[in-house]
Amino acid sequence: MGNTELDLEELRTFVEVADAGGVSPAALRLGVSKSIVSRRLARLEAELGVQLLARSTRGAALTEAGATFRNYAARVCAEIDVARETILPAGDLRGRLRVAAPLTFGPTHFAPALAEMARRHPQLHIQTCYSDRFVDLIAEGYDCAIRVGYLQDSNLIARRIGPIHGKLVASPDYVKAHGSPETPEDLVAHQALMQGTEAWRLLDGDKVITVRPQGRFKADNGTALVAAAAAGLGIAYLPDWLTHEYVASGTLVPVMTRYPPPPAGAYVVRPPGQHPARKIRVLTELLIEYCGRSAHPARATAA
Repeated sequence: MGNTELDLEELRTFVEVADAGGVSPAALRLGVSKSIVSRRLARLEAELGVQLLARSTRGAALTEAGATFRNYAARVCAEIDVARETILPAGDLRGRLRVAAPLTFGPTHFAPALAEMARRHPQLHIQTCYSDRFVDLIAEGYDCAIRVGYLQDSNLIARRIGPIHGKLVASPDYVKAHGSPETPEDLVAHQALMQGTEAWRLLDGDKVITVRPQGRFKADNGTALVAAAAAGLGIAYLPDWLTHEYVASGTLVPVMTRYPPPPAGAYVVRPPGQHPARKIRVLTELLIEYCGRSAHPARATAA
């Protein structure tokens, strides 16, 4: 092979293509054109003298050599990132930060913290994807995600940035027409406004009760569920920061207050690894600070 000088950008590009499963999604993650990604890959393969990726119409699959090399390349890139962070002047952040955030109250509650982070760190490139769907951080190449609710068991590492309080609400018209449930068992007879087939958790004193309500109106976005509740379609189980203005104006009323939802949380989650990147630590601290500052009249935002 002669003298091989491996370029860090080429290594990083190869890892992104391997993880994203193709040149197009990797180019999107890296924020460069597909032709640049293809050129970097071709140079790397030429330098190594082996084929790392088998390209097809469906994307790019790793060859056996590529699969072995990917692990070493990812480790080198991670080590360089840690080394670079260690020698940077304190507080100076650069590179790229990809964040997945919820569409429901992400743009209103978390976007200001991300904007402030970009203002404080002019060398940092921040990409945020706002979506209420469940994002696979590792497969989709995100550095971290902001998640709201009750965390599922997973291999991700989570840091809590604040509590979230919620309640069951319905419109006065709905209550007038269908009555107000008094106990969790009563919910079966009511229309529940839900994201999917989720269970609702309620507190009976210190004990958590799980109920599986039914309903004909579903939406994968909390704002849409608030609108449906206000339109009298049923009972919704939502955070205070979404419902508080509706409750304050009387458009929605709390129901079954003897059985409140247990406090949920807002979290920053990241893929497992020895060193959380300093940019993720900085973002987490900033979000904790913002959540503490934005306490709503109804303690709606995370405190």
